[in-house]
Amino acid sequence: MTDEVTDAGGRRSDRTRAAILTAARERFAADGYERATIRAIAADAAIDPAMVMRYFGNKEKLFAAAAEFDLRLPDLSALPPEERGAALTNHFLDRWEDDESLKALLRASVTNEVAADRMRQLFAQQLGPTIAGLADANTIATRAGLVATQALGFALCRYVLQLPPVAELTREEAVAWLGPTITRYLTGTP
Repeated sequence: MTDEVTDAGGRRSDRTRAAILTAARERFAADGYERATIRAIAADAAIDPAMVMRYFGNKEKLFAAAAEFDLRLPDLSALPPEERGAALTNHFLDRWEDDESLKALLRASVTNEVAADRMRQLFAQQLGPTIAGLADANTIATRAGLVATQALGFALCRYVLQLPPVAELTREEAVAWLGPTITRYLTGTP
């Protein structure tokens, strides 16, 4: 294990920080927030646990740093309004199915306030601007919140709780059920 923080150019410091974050994302995804330990993350990164603490301070701060996600939301403005909900639903399904650490953040956000706050920030900072060009400025926050209820609720039931009817839906069925609701949230009126 290495205890070096920097070399002449600070590159070792960057590599160590990156190794810790990679190990943390994998450990949080595999074990969840509650069961992941600083000691296990340090072992995965092949460093001393004190180094994790030196870089991040504590487990919550490490989790917050590791939970930096780009939802890579698509540009919906080029699509006809009636297709936007299906496109966004497909996109969310891709993200949930391809990113274990995003599922770990969802699991942790149910019981941990730091994780819940990170999830709130993630959706507010990324979903709001995506919707901004599609609707009246006075309704963007509400629309983003309603889209988040569908995306997060569906993900929780399908990928975390594995509720049989929802977990067993094909992608096409999931899009058929969710797409119209998300379209309404994006383009409809109350």
